[in-house]
Amino acid sequence: MGARPAVTLKALAAELGLNPSTVSRVLNDPRGLGSRWASPDTTERIFALAEERGYRKNPYAASLRTAKSHMIGVVVPRLQDYVLATMYEGIDEAASEHGYFTVVSNSLDDPAAHRAKAEKLLDRRADGLIFGDALFEDPFLDELADRGVAFTLVSRRSPGHRSVTCDDYTGGRLVAEHLVASGRRSFGLIAGDPRASTSIDRCAGFLDALAEHGLGVDPSRVAPGGFDASAGSAAAARILAAGPLPEAVFAVNDFAAIGALGVLTREGISVPEDTALVGFNDTPLAGSVGLTTVRSPMHRIGRQGFELLMDVLDGKDVESVRLPPELVVRTST
Repeated sequence: MGARPAVTLKALAAELGLNPSTVSRVLNDPRGLGSRWASPDTTERIFALAEERGYRKNPYAASLRTAKSHMIGVVVPRLQDYVLATMYEGIDEAASEHGYFTVVSNSLDDPAAHRAKAEKLLDRRADGLIFGDALFEDPFLDELADRGVAFTLVSRRSPGHRSVTCDDYTGGRLVAEHLVASGRRSFGLIAGDPRASTSIDRCAGFLDALAEHGLGVDPSRVAPGGFDASAGSAAAARILAAGPLPEAVFAVNDFAAIGALGVLTREGISVPEDTALVGFNDTPLAGSVGLTTVRSPMHRIGRQGFELLMDVLDGKDVESVRLPPELVVRTST
């Protein structure tokens, strides 16, 4: 059985014996049944028939009249990542409260896909964009800014562009101070993706704080890669192959830390007795395995990223926001 044709404003107006513009004004009036565009009886008749006939507003027609789609495009590396998924929940929650809806797309941290997905969202009349996959050096963001496209960044920052992030540098410092205070003096660093500010800032904070104590990390024990468990496993294997076991390992992401934990366990290395292990973000899995980590306010980052975009769309002069991290000490240290 075929789908019923959509009910139009003109069809409703004809059945009611009213002018289509009157029906349109009543149905689009945010006061609903309290609309002043028609008498109470007429307003009630309009809404009753619209409900009976299954009338739905046409958002595309409305966007042509108002030049706004009330749609926000969101680009993330991968939505299966708990951190980005939680931030997206915050974005979508705030969007709903403002009468917007969101469309999310994955770039897999590929610069070409990052560009292509954003352009497709703009082609579909997105009012603005939120990027969770920005690279620290990101020429495409400079292009968008030159074109006057409204956008904000979440999770990662890029110089010259508005963002809402955790204060990742401070988070890295918190890890170093905790490990030094617990007596550790040699370290391994699972450094994540060197293109992302999350890796850059967390590593910088960690290394700077160690340097203030006259300590450092041997370059052979700094292992960049990705943010998932497999990348953490590979990085941990490289650190172990580089020489004596470090007294502590800092992974700039919980999932990378959990991948490292698997390698340490397979090698018969006890955590924290033989080496301490710290992650970053405080995902639920971190708590379940007793991982010391740095709590990032993921949901709040998403909400504030959307609010910042609303300010940008309103033409306000706004600055980037860095939210404070919190060290969560568990059994792995």
